[in-house]
Amino acid sequence: MGEGFAVAKTPPGRGEWGFSNRRAGLPRVQGKRGDFSSCSVCCKSSWNQLQDLCRLAKLSCPALGISKRNLYDFEVEYLCDYKKIREQEYYLVKWRGYPDSESTWEPRQNLKCVRILKQFHKDLERELLRRHQRSKPPRHLDPSLANYLVQKAKQRRALRRWEQELNAKRSHLGRITVENEVDLDGPPRAFVYINEYRVGEGITLNQVAVGCECQDCLWAPAGGCCPGASLHKFAYNDQGQVRLRAGLPIYECNSRCRCGYDCPNRVVQKGIRYDLCIFRTDDGRGWGVRTLEKIRKNSFVMEYVGEIITSEEAERRGQIYDRQGATYLFDLDYVEDVYTVDAAYYGNISHFVNHSCDPNLQVYNVFIDNLDERLPRIAFFATRTIRAGEELTFDYNMQVDPVDMESTRMDSNFGLAGLPGSPKKRVRIECKCGTESCRKYLF
Repeated sequence: MGEGFAVAKTPPGRGEWGFSNRRAGLPRVQGKRGDFSSCSVCCKSSWNQLQDLCRLAKLSCPALGISKRNLYDFEVEYLCDYKKIREQEYYLVKWRGYPDSESTWEPRQNLKCVRILKQFHKDLERELLRRHQRSKPPRHLDPSLANYLVQKAKQRRALRRWEQELNAKRSHLGRITVENEVDLDGPPRAFVYINEYRVGEGITLNQVAVGCECQDCLWAPAGGCCPGASLHKFAYNDQGQVRLRAGLPIYECNSRCRCGYDCPNRVVQKGIRYDLCIFRTDDGRGWGVRTLEKIRKNSFVMEYVGEIITSEEAERRGQIYDRQGATYLFDLDYVEDVYTVDAAYYGNISHFVNHSCDPNLQVYNVFIDNLDERLPRIAFFATRTIRAGEELTFDYNMQVDPVDMESTRMDSNFGLAGLPGSPKKRVRIECKCGTESCRKYLF
């Protein structure tokens, strides 16, 4: 029996289903009881719907995995309420595929959904503590507490669907998980996950025309490989860790190069390698991102991805974002302030990375298949070893010491609430990073 199922002596909504009755949106199943061979379906239905129909009609079907042993197993969607009568525990069950009105009270022994039961009691205990009540479940739950548990269960399902959508859209190796143990906020309503820049109207990314001819780009670079062709240094060691100081650009091998996928000068283009978690912060900073794996110092973590727009369009959107209270504008001012990345609507997991005055991520400008210095890719590298479970952060107002002309070009000028940097600064935003070196304001 699979997770989420329960054994019901009679199906939910008992007495409402006859052998040939129909419900809106479900097909009619006809045939002899216990014999699926003569059944016919008059419209398209999902696998789960067909399984439900077999159980309701008491039909066994090996093809659908319905046998006499699990004929009376119905799937638990979530648990709505709890009570204890004479030391016997009962749960109000919302059945998958059935309306709330057909939820039924079931004794604990009928429920085989171990994970759902554990999560229900974990949520119950956490909410009782938040309400400064005893952590041991009462014999009956008050309506407000039961309602909270239902909302929490619905939220978890919504976040799980969103997590599945994010992982279906990602093109990188690292998986994404989603977690909210703080409030009842669900997935963002206006956010589309993308894996690379989305080019705005009137902007063109010109593809590189030539590539390197190296046999070994790290140990035997021909003409300095791609970095040397642009009069720059090779960015990585043999472990793929960046060895350039912040401010210097990274030139990776491109689609025209002779080298293959395993070339040591292909790091950022391979995408996120680490499993990461989008989580709800408990100190009022909204969503954040934590790593689920140890990240070594100087390792590539993620790119900042969004829609490339002109600075004029960024100014216009910044005015709108001011009124909404937040934005995600990142100026591409490596050589001049012409373009901006807006990750408010289109973005990747970097959309959720918070600011810190003592960050563990450093920004680098990266050039791969487009060598226009006005349109670098923005990559985050670890400034130190980052432990598993630690939140990832970068400085929204990052400044790089002007050691030379290259490093003075490196000013991320990331903006929150329409504040990507001069001349777009409008109001001061309080910083909530909580570090010892906190500047108290983002800008």
